[in-house]
Amino acid sequence: MKLKDFKVEQWMNENEGQAKYNLTDTCASSFSLQELLNMGHLDPSSILLDYGEIVGKKSLRQEILNLYQNKDLEQITTTNGCLEANTLVMDTLLEPKDHVITCVPGYQQFVSYPESLGCTVSLVHLDPAKGWSCCVDDFSKHIGKHTKLVILNNPNNPTGTVFTLPFLEELIVLCRKNGIYILCDEVYRDPQHLKSISDLYEKGISTSSFSKLYGLAGLRLGWIKGPRDVIKKVNARRDYVMISTGDLRDTLGLIALQNKEEILKRTRSILQINKEFLRSWLETNPDFSCVIPPEGTVAFLQIHGMTDSKSMAQKLLEQEGIFFVPGSCFDQEGYMRLGLGQDPQKFQAGLKELAIFLKSVKPL
Repeated sequence: MKLKDFKVEQWMNENEGQAKYNLTDTCASSFSLQELLNMGHLDPSSILLDYGEIVGKKSLRQEILNLYQNKDLEQITTTNGCLEANTLVMDTLLEPKDHVITCVPGYQQFVSYPESLGCTVSLVHLDPAKGWSCCVDDFSKHIGKHTKLVILNNPNNPTGTVFTLPFLEELIVLCRKNGIYILCDEVYRDPQHLKSISDLYEKGISTSSFSKLYGLAGLRLGWIKGPRDVIKKVNARRDYVMISTGDLRDTLGLIALQNKEEILKRTRSILQINKEFLRSWLETNPDFSCVIPPEGTVAFLQIHGMTDSKSMAQKLLEQEGIFFVPGSCFDQEGYMRLGLGQDPQKFQAGLKELAIFLKSVKPL
């Protein structure tokens, strides 16, 4: 197995620690351990540091299922974050010479990982001129006899594109006709607003975690929800790579979900404040453009005239402490990934500094 360098994650690993204004983090502002424990009124010394229930604490899995319409315990299993959830699904379903269809700009895992398994990958290009959208015909033209899996990220990272219910229903008709699975990374999905692919399609597989909307990325706890036969095969594979998530993380995740309304209300408030500021900021700073997504914590910020996003990102970080993932990490020049879920005061201050800096370096 040969894997390409994961450009987004390596950029984050190498540079994030230098940030004064982290304008690219896709997570909601993080909770502290104490804040989470206070929600559950729990003494952490009572938690046993053992394996726990191997496929996840039953009470935790039941709470996860409350985020969905279908609530079958045999359709859910836990993982070490959403990244591993996606990997486990792909390892379980895909074989060499299988064919995968996914969208770009998008998360590199959905392209490079299937390629490393010996699969061929076709790319559906999201159109910036149409608000980073696509249509089902863009998928149908790629389907062949070896097509096994369509992979979506809903909402999409980095564009914020939301795949609407009518779109998903049309895509499901196409995939059902051809016996194709749909894997949908729903880590940015607000269950109050968006349907899950696993509730809509018998071959739909949903992955998610506590990282983005819950502000608990450090918990490293995710899950897979899908058909019983797929989950059974995933669980057999888990024994080789992770065994369990452990009672400590399961208990903390349970607390989070038992308090999900409070947590999600906080996230929605942050997103509303930041999106409203971004909208007004764009009106007074014509050097920038952005499709502000209705859902999720991420958008793609265009800087007009910028041709080398990596160089610009380096300058911004070194000179102003403003941290972005450059569009080049998504093979899309002219853009920076903009995170919408961070502390509003820092978000606003960072954007103001960005506008000042850009004026000082023009022409680009």
